[in-house]
Amino acid sequence: MLWTIIVAIIVGAIIGALARLVLPGRQSISMVVTIILGILGSLIGSWIYTSLGGGETNGIDWIANAIGVVCAAALIVIYGMVTGRKQV
Repeated sequence: MLWTIIVAIIVGAIIGALARLVLPGRQSISMVVTIILGILGSLIGSWIYTSLGGGETNGIDWIANAIGVVCAAALIVIYGMVTGRKQV
Protein backbone atom coordinates (compact mmCIF):
# COMPACT_ATOMS: atom_id res chain seq x y z
CA MET A 1 0.00 0.00 0.00
CA LEU A 2 2.73 2.48 0.95
CA TRP A 3 4.73 1.52 -2.13
CA THR A 4 1.72 2.29 -4.36
CA ILE A 5 1.31 5.74 -2.80
CA ILE A 6 5.01 6.54 -3.24
CA VAL A 7 4.94 5.43 -6.89
CA ALA A 8 1.75 7.47 -7.51
CA ILE A 9 3.44 10.58 -6.10
CA ILE A 10 6.57 10.07 -8.20
CA VAL A 11 4.60 9.37 -11.38
CA GLY A 12 2.30 12.31 -10.62
CA ALA A 13 5.29 14.62 -10.25
CA ILE A 14 6.71 13.45 -13.58
CA ILE A 15 3.36 13.65 -15.39
CA GLY A 16 2.64 17.09 -13.89
CA ALA A 17 6.08 18.39 -14.84
CA LEU A 18 5.69 17.09 -18.40
CA ALA A 19 2.25 18.68 -18.62
CA ARG A 20 3.69 22.03 -17.58
CA LEU A 21 6.43 21.65 -20.19
CA VAL A 22 3.98 21.11 -23.05
CA LEU A 23 1.92 24.17 -22.09
CA PRO A 24 3.05 27.47 -23.57
CA GLY A 25 4.11 30.21 -21.18
CA ARG A 26 4.76 30.02 -17.48
CA GLN A 27 2.21 28.68 -15.03
CA SER A 28 2.19 30.26 -11.59
CA ILE A 29 1.24 27.19 -9.56
CA SER A 30 3.12 25.44 -6.78
CA MET A 31 4.90 22.11 -7.05
CA VAL A 32 2.36 20.51 -4.69
CA VAL A 33 -0.51 21.52 -6.99
CA THR A 34 1.50 20.29 -9.96
CA ILE A 35 1.95 16.88 -8.31
CA ILE A 36 -1.74 16.64 -7.33
CA LEU A 37 -2.88 17.58 -10.84
CA GLY A 38 -0.30 15.18 -12.29
CA ILE A 39 -1.66 12.33 -10.17
CA LEU A 40 -5.23 13.17 -11.19
CA GLY A 41 -4.22 13.46 -14.84
CA SER A 42 -2.44 10.13 -14.68
CA LEU A 43 -5.47 8.42 -13.15
CA ILE A 44 -7.85 9.98 -15.67
CA GLY A 45 -5.52 9.09 -18.54
CA SER A 46 -5.27 5.47 -17.41
CA TRP A 47 -9.05 5.29 -17.02
CA ILE A 48 -9.61 6.70 -20.52
CA TYR A 49 -7.06 4.30 -22.02
CA THR A 50 -8.60 1.23 -20.40
CA SER A 51 -12.12 2.42 -21.30
CA LEU A 52 -11.07 2.60 -24.95
CA GLY A 53 -9.87 -1.00 -24.82
CA GLY A 54 -6.21 -0.51 -23.93
CA GLY A 55 -4.58 -3.77 -23.00
CA GLU A 56 -2.74 -4.70 -19.86
CA THR A 57 1.03 -4.36 -20.00
CA ASN A 58 3.80 -5.79 -17.86
CA GLY A 59 5.88 -2.64 -18.06
CA ILE A 60 5.41 1.06 -18.57
CA ASP A 61 2.33 1.86 -20.61
CA TRP A 62 3.50 4.78 -22.73
CA ILE A 63 0.15 5.45 -24.38
CA ALA A 64 -1.67 5.72 -21.04
CA ASN A 65 1.09 8.01 -19.75
CA ALA A 66 0.85 10.23 -22.85
CA ILE A 67 -2.91 10.51 -22.34
CA GLY A 68 -2.18 11.29 -18.68
CA VAL A 69 0.10 14.18 -19.69
CA VAL A 70 -2.64 15.60 -21.91
CA CYS A 71 -5.21 15.23 -19.11
CA ALA A 72 -2.86 16.84 -16.58
CA ALA A 73 -2.20 19.74 -18.97
CA ALA A 74 -5.95 20.23 -19.33
CA LEU A 75 -6.33 20.16 -15.54
CA ILE A 76 -3.57 22.76 -15.16
CA VAL A 77 -5.32 25.05 -17.65
CA ILE A 78 -8.66 24.53 -15.88
CA TYR A 79 -7.03 25.19 -12.50
CA GLY A 80 -5.56 28.43 -13.83
CA MET A 81 -8.94 29.51 -15.17
CA VAL A 82 -10.76 28.69 -11.93
CA THR A 83 -8.23 30.39 -9.68
CA GLY A 84 -7.73 33.34 -12.03
CA ARG A 85 -3.98 32.78 -12.37
CA LYS A 86 -2.67 33.89 -15.71
CA GLN A 87 -0.08 32.11 -17.79
CA VAL A 88 2.77 34.44 -18.60
